[in-house]
Amino acid sequence: MAAPCFLGWDFSTQQLKVIAIDEHLRVIYEDSVHFDKDLPEFKTQGGAYVHSDRLTVTSPVLMWVKALDMILEKMKSSGFNFAQVRALSGAGQQHGSVYWKKGSIQILKNASPELPLHQLLKACFAVSNSPIWMDSSTASQCSNLEKAVGGAQRLAAITGSRAYERISLVSSFAASLFLGAYAPIDYSDGSGMNLLQIWEKVWSASCLDACAPGLEEKLGSPVPSHSVLGSISLYYIQRYGFSPDCKVVAFTGDNPASLAGMRLQEGDIAISLGTSDTLFLWIQEPTPALEGHILCNPVDSQTFMALLCFKNGSLMRERIRDDCASGSWDEFSKALSSTVAGNNGNLGFYFDVMEITPEAVGIHRFNSDNQKVSDFPKEVEIRALIEGQFMAKRIHAEKLGYKVMPRTRILATGGASHNKKILQVLSDVFNAPVYTIDTANSACLGSAYRAIHGLVAETNVSLADVVKLAPEPRLAVTPTTGAEELYRPLLKRYAELEQKVIYNPTSSCPAK
Repeated sequence: MAAPCFLGWDFSTQQLKVIAIDEHLRVIYEDSVHFDKDLPEFKTQGGAYVHSDRLTVTSPVLMWVKALDMILEKMKSSGFNFAQVRALSGAGQQHGSVYWKKGSIQILKNASPELPLHQLLKACFAVSNSPIWMDSSTASQCSNLEKAVGGAQRLAAITGSRAYERISLVSSFAASLFLGAYAPIDYSDGSGMNLLQIWEKVWSASCLDACAPGLEEKLGSPVPSHSVLGSISLYYIQRYGFSPDCKVVAFTGDNPASLAGMRLQEGDIAISLGTSDTLFLWIQEPTPALEGHILCNPVDSQTFMALLCFKNGSLMRERIRDDCASGSWDEFSKALSSTVAGNNGNLGFYFDVMEITPEAVGIHRFNSDNQKVSDFPKEVEIRALIEGQFMAKRIHAEKLGYKVMPRTRILATGGASHNKKILQVLSDVFNAPVYTIDTANSACLGSAYRAIHGLVAETNVSLADVVKLAPEPRLAVTPTTGAEELYRPLLKRYAELEQKVIYNPTSSCPAK
């Protein structure tokens, strides 16, 4: 009999990806369908339509279905043995929503293996273009929701986030395609909807009532993220040769799936240093705030994960590199090495675009006496930028309930994670070792890991036990002796100055 394998799917914004791993967690197959390139008939840009109001952003649901048909046909023609798949799971871009028409469940259940899914389901969707995470056309509804439950902080306390202009999901839609029935929403992706009580893991009556009548029935009951939803639909057994014993494990959001793929453990923090910088935190006791998202942890339903996004990431670093280091990363790194940790008390805030964490814009420089200054020497500017970016990350992570522990590891990924001098500052500011990880397909890989975990989760086996054979992250740097004592007072000063920056937007000094 063929060796068992497990599939992980990722229905992301721009493409659909699949990975197959064997029992030793080795990747044995991977493929993708790029929406713009491989499905040009849908005429998307970056997998989406940006409407004329510039606020409404949608994706055609049938494009996602057709991409699944396409990738399964590619797998079939490559000779992939579907009979060896014991379980599958997947991820979907978060905050997107799909609206099924009444009666679609019958079409799903009785799908004829003679036809591709996109033909069978073409009349199943009440809304043919799904609003996705980039959509911000519902600002007034979000503010109505905040008002209905008693304000933004009250909404954050109940659901883990403010209303981020999206109520409702892609992950459970994708699971439904494999299940041949409506798949429930899992706790982790469900907690990004502003409708779930993250502590009790049930829908919030006050949030549901503020949105629409009869919503609870239309959402179904949420389930733990490791739940086995059932066996794969007959359609896939007949059309592709899947085993009738292949299980479908609940799908979740792409960020929660990435947490699984990066194999975060309690106390760990993952930092993606990309166009925008994103923090993933594993938290025991969250304190929901007006920024960031707190979600139920997809691999341990007793704990939580938090997400923090910082818009001024690599583009800001590149701009300062161009202005202060002749466009050279080598020069930039030398400048970081030539200045002392703590930058002699010089602190800076660098926001070329309106930041979300915190809500501020402009370049703001302060000397060691907390006086505003119009410029810094080039090497001081470079250190102020990097220290400032990482101090902000630690301050806002701690606001959400994160605590640096003796066993904390920082897992760094993205472009800037290749620069050791930048990582040294990160390690010093957090007083924790920094490891680098490759996360090119973390949501996909995390979904495959979760497929294996789903089969044993009911027996109290943890995801960490399931994935212990996976390659370990690589240690890059450790904190300099005395870093904690040096940065503790600076972090306090930085947090206080940040308040000035937020509430005095007019006092921004022009960028040098």
